[in-house]
Amino acid sequence: MTAPAVDGLRVVSDGGILRITIDRPDRMNALDLAHMTALGAILTGAATDRSVRVVVISGAGKAFSTGADLAAAAAAGGREAPPEVVMEAANRVIRAIVDLPVPVLAQVSGAAVGVGASIALAADLTYACEDAYLLLAFVNIGLMPDGGSSALIAASIGRARATRMALLGERLGAPEAEREGLIAGVLPAGELAAHVDAVAAKLAHGPRRAVELTKRALTASTLTALEGALEREKDGQIELLQGQDFVEGVTAMLGKRAARFLG
Repeated sequence: MTAPAVDGLRVVSDGGILRITIDRPDRMNALDLAHMTALGAILTGAATDRSVRVVVISGAGKAFSTGADLAAAAAAGGREAPPEVVMEAANRVIRAIVDLPVPVLAQVSGAAVGVGASIALAADLTYACEDAYLLLAFVNIGLMPDGGSSALIAASIGRARATRMALLGERLGAPEAEREGLIAGVLPAGELAAHVDAVAAKLAHGPRRAVELTKRALTASTLTALEGALEREKDGQIELLQGQDFVEGVTAMLGKRAARFLG
């Protein structure tokens, strides 16, 4: 696969494995609209490339991804682009991961926050290092979960735990996420990359059609609520992204002070 050159996204294809690294360590791999759009295009393109047999998504440096780039949003007065455009870009990434005919692995080090958590959990197999964590921090900036997380998390760990994460913004550490069945495995930091490489190699050399049909069957059985969740989240987030609470939430977070919500 010949991947487009995108600053901040490192793409390497070798031996049937397409490796996508979110490479913005100075921003903790936060994704602005341009990077989210490019990531969606890369994943969508992989779906029709027969040379790709498995996809691995990871983050450079100390984080997987801290979600939307709030600095970019603040620079645009709290709104980087029309809300519809922002939400369509995020949803395209999640749909592309789920719909890809080949397995997608997420290699999670450090923080997977907001839509970064959604990307990690949309993968078919998610492996994390021991100090990694998942966090739905949307409520802290006047938003709601998106990227399908309202379905992805509840489908694995139940409504009560998902509600704690979504409404209270509670962090979920990787060991607990594994115990609750939300991710596939937890490894010491020094062993994570090698383990993901081994799993990716096994899948790349497996029977492509059998793997594709197995993924399709598992997705159809376990993610029945995902499409509805994406649409509900899009509608709700479009409203919230245009509200004053979002502007206040972003300003407060970047200013390291408590938010004073008006709603």
